[in-house]
Amino acid sequence: MYETVHVHADGPTTPGRFGVTVSLAGFDGMVLRNRQSNMATVDAESLANQYGIGVVRGIEITAREKAIASGAIGNRRPEAEILLVRGRDPDLNRFVAESPRVDVLADPMGGDGDVNHVMANAAAENEVAFEVNLDGVLRQSGGDRVQTIADLRKLRELIEDAGAPFVVSGSPRTHLEVRGPRELIAVGTEIGFDLEQIKAGLSAWQAIAERNRDRLDPSSVRPGVRLVDDSDSE
Repeated sequence: MYETVHVHADGPTTPGRFGVTVSLAGFDGMVLRNRQSNMATVDAESLANQYGIGVVRGIEITAREKAIASGAIGNRRPEAEILLVRGRDPDLNRFVAESPRVDVLADPMGGDGDVNHVMANAAAENEVAFEVNLDGVLRQSGGDRVQTIADLRKLRELIEDAGAPFVVSGSPRTHLEVRGPRELIAVGTEIGFDLEQIKAGLSAWQAIAERNRDRLDPSSVRPGVRLVDDSDSE
């Protein structure tokens, strides 16, 4: 199971500090959510070796206009092992759900965001995963938390009805906000998800990254098919 962590050049927590915290919390790996406008310098291989976890280079695009988002997707897709686009707006949510180059629609219910059956079906067709972001449940209180829970329950129903892919995160912005897999599972089951759904959502990050690494491999013709140098076997 993987957690996603927010890292950027002037962030309060270094990738290394996240690495040791995520490892001690019991995760198998982490996705580094670099903001495209403020990228942190990261040696993913060194982090993985040092802390014994998988490390995925993620890029999160934030844009208010679809045209700007589209340009950023094209520019960042070749270098991202996981490409996220932050929604938080119904029109942008639908645009992202209809964009097969995107891996994850991040925080679709946050801000002014919403999701309906049309978006859920589009996400299922284009293999764009909805992020079930538990950040608001973990760190809000009162009416804001109640609204977040209601939004996530609605998202769960739409995901189930459409058979749309999804990922789960606690979305920590500092190492102090990291919560372990058991804690995220407990929170998720309290708000209406079942245990296996939360486990699957935490594990889906790794599956997406492995799929994309296969696509980025120069020897890969298409998923499951690779070029092989016959001279190596002689």
